[in-house]
Amino acid sequence: MRIGTLKETYAADEALFDTRTQRIWLALFFLGLVLFPFTVGEYWLYIACLVAIHVISTTGLNILTGFTGLVSLGQAAFMGVGAYTVAVLEARLGTPTLLNILVAGFVTAGVGALVGLPSLRVKGLYLAMATIAASFILHFIFANWNSVTHGVSGINVPPAEVLGFEMARPVQLYWLIVPFAIVMVLAASNLFRTRIGRAFIAIRDRDISAEVLGIPLLRYKLMSFALSSFYAGVAGGLWAYFFRVVTPESFPFVYSIFFLAAVIVGGMGTILGGILGAVFMTLVPEVLKLAVGVLSPVLPDAVAILSPVRTIVFGALIVGFLVFEPHGLAEIWRRTRRFFHLWPFKT
Repeated sequence: MRIGTLKETYAADEALFDTRTQRIWLALFFLGLVLFPFTVGEYWLYIACLVAIHVISTTGLNILTGFTGLVSLGQAAFMGVGAYTVAVLEARLGTPTLLNILVAGFVTAGVGALVGLPSLRVKGLYLAMATIAASFILHFIFANWNSVTHGVSGINVPPAEVLGFEMARPVQLYWLIVPFAIVMVLAASNLFRTRIGRAFIAIRDRDISAEVLGIPLLRYKLMSFALSSFYAGVAGGLWAYFFRVVTPESFPFVYSIFFLAAVIVGGMGTILGGILGAVFMTLVPEVLKLAVGVLSPVLPDAVAILSPVRTIVFGALIVGFLVFEPHGLAEIWRRTRRFFHLWPFKT
């Protein structure tokens, strides 16, 4: 235990950043985010925006799966609902960008609450199957509701516009997507200092005991589904502005596996785990692309050989972390911090 961390009030004990060192590192991190667009090229800004979108969606799934204990394999479909909502509002009504993103979140929250209705009766693999079924139903709607979604041809999305400034390139969208990610992550962190967040954790640990203690299971399970879907809807809306075209193929089932893998690899039940998992799983394909570039002069068929490796790597990472580090990257980070807190003494 670190010395000098005695808390005299409940407010101090519940503070998100309870030491001066943490606040200094946080300030340096935010300074790095501000300076980042001025020091890197277009490619890394593209990656940063994609990572931020994945952080939002993974954090939402972590609220549902990691903190409430409800398995979902429909996160990509919920992102699709948000993306199509933004596409329809922007292309047909021309409503403001920020309003479109918020509406996408609330529409998706409603869909998520509807999908979460079976959660009172079923859980575990049965609930996972229910969310898979919902995912396929939503994908069918995306592909066949031609009057709204334009079917397989999809919808082209006009550029985002905030305060009169058009945001079409990654260097511009960075200032829209990254602030959204920061706000959403901080909101999730604060959620678990409230009664609602603690009720989620109680349901995860023992739902029957939570009900005995007076926690209405249906209300809080639906609330968890709605919150998780809200995050997915916001991420999907930002995704639509980022890629500028929304089609049914944009949100395949394997994309939901990606988010579940990010939660497991990062660490279930921790906000930091969702962030680390999203960053790690987004950068894995980029590392594979780099490997292809290095091996291409030596191995002419490198692209054909390594193209299916991404899915294999996702599966291997899930199995590897479940076996060797069930608590994910967040636990590795905690052990590293603990080592430096106690250094040069042994734990």
